[in-house]
Amino acid sequence: MKSSNLPWYKKSVIYQIYPWSFKDSNADGVGDLKGIIEKLDYLNDSTNQSLGVGAIWLSPIYPSPMKDFGYDISDYCNIDPRFGSLEIFGELVSKAHDRGIKIIMDLVTNHTSSLHPWFIESRSSKNNPKRDWYIWHDPKPDGSEPNNWISVSGGSMWTLDEKTNQYYLHNFLAEQPDLNWRNKEVQEEMKKIMEFWIAHGVDGFRVDAASHFVEDEQFRDDPANEKYIEGKTSPYEKFSHTFSTNQPEVKEVINLMCNICSENKDIFIVSETYLGLEDIKRFYRFCDTPVQAPFNFQLMGLPWSAQNFRTAIDTYNAALLPEDVPIFVLGNHDRMRLASQRGIHQARAAAVLLLTLRGTPFVYYGEEIGMHDVGIPPQKMRDGFAETLGNSFSRDPQRTPMQWNADDHAGFSTVEPWLPISKDFKEVNVAYQETDPYSILNLYKTLIQYRNISDTLLLGTYRSINAEAPEIYAYVRETKNELLLILINFSGVTITEPLATRKYTMICTSNLDIPKGTQISESITLRPHEACILRLEK
Repeated sequence: MKSSNLPWYKKSVIYQIYPWSFKDSNADGVGDLKGIIEKLDYLNDSTNQSLGVGAIWLSPIYPSPMKDFGYDISDYCNIDPRFGSLEIFGELVSKAHDRGIKIIMDLVTNHTSSLHPWFIESRSSKNNPKRDWYIWHDPKPDGSEPNNWISVSGGSMWTLDEKTNQYYLHNFLAEQPDLNWRNKEVQEEMKKIMEFWIAHGVDGFRVDAASHFVEDEQFRDDPANEKYIEGKTSPYEKFSHTFSTNQPEVKEVINLMCNICSENKDIFIVSETYLGLEDIKRFYRFCDTPVQAPFNFQLMGLPWSAQNFRTAIDTYNAALLPEDVPIFVLGNHDRMRLASQRGIHQARAAAVLLLTLRGTPFVYYGEEIGMHDVGIPPQKMRDGFAETLGNSFSRDPQRTPMQWNADDHAGFSTVEPWLPISKDFKEVNVAYQETDPYSILNLYKTLIQYRNISDTLLLGTYRSINAEAPEIYAYVRETKNELLLILINFSGVTITEPLATRKYTMICTSNLDIPKGTQISESITLRPHEACILRLEK
């Protein structure tokens, strides 16, 4: 098989856009769909001057009260006026497709907004036809919550509705009541919603909170988590979520979604699952057809060492079947930015890692220019989680506006943005880095453009190999016609690694200062946190 014959989701680098923060086109301080359209050529204009991504994942753009910035939906079949309209969305889809860019919508179907018409009906009375569309439960005899389940956003997973004297369940904020996926009417409605967006040109879905869809039918208490440390870990970790998440019936929900997608050519689903490897393996088997893959978030919080990364990646690859799509990610809208967590030199090495592994890589907007988390003053915090968990758990720092140039407000807007701009935007921006041949932006462009044309990176096998230096993670990507050797120095010192008597050609180094085509033989010297791609000369 040639890489050109692969489904799009097996050969694309997928770029996550947080619409609030990508580009403001109408001077209201908030990013929007027209702003994204303005920047499509930056993402992929079919030349090596662009980033070269093959798909964009849009965080929620539906109408919403924005208690959780779009993850609390009040209308599944429309666009929030902050971002545009269905007509503008159609323009985005058309112009993206013209450039070979697929569109992935965020599918938030574990819960709705408490202001969604369905929930307004559901809470109106115990006899309302939509009562069973959500999860209601009587209080305990003393009036307290039905069990000890804790929401991800902190506090009880239950909120009392005084009118009907029953509690409703919410895995997240109280303004995000959970839908009852055991209800067949809910399933049918969700099928219609997916078909609506497929008809509007969407190519795939990122399924939010996939492991939360179904809870224990007996509502049993979760057991205590012995590893929980008061004040140091999230209150959500106080209990092990044995009964409140990841129940066997989740398989039925995911399979239902897969069946809808398999009826429509080339539609792909990626599921948000913060789970261990055994559960990830099960997620791959949830569908009758291979159109779904769960995220693997292991690498985001992994201690920075060659052995840790080699073990995690080897184990993950060994657990998958050949037709499975490995999904690697180093950052997203809920986690500390890569450059803040690792440092900029490690972030460059991590880019080489991400874009040379087998599978589909996801890149969070701004990672390609090394954006950092931004310190947000308490009075400017916007995240609802900060209100319930405290400012230290706010996700605002990694959601700040994209830094396009050195103009006021970093070229994101002509007015003050909804969140503060990083103080380093004069140097950490697209325009500045486009002129620097050694910038991290040009590293991402080099890696993505090379990956897009490399049958070895898109189709080749993966195997790790032993390096002489334990601080180096070495692996091979190989087809019958080519062998690529990737070496990553995880240490802060320079290491010279022998290459036996084999001869290699340099494809790329993370520092970008060794020309492509340079002949390498006998040994290679890797500077601190440097990574490189070498091609074996036959």
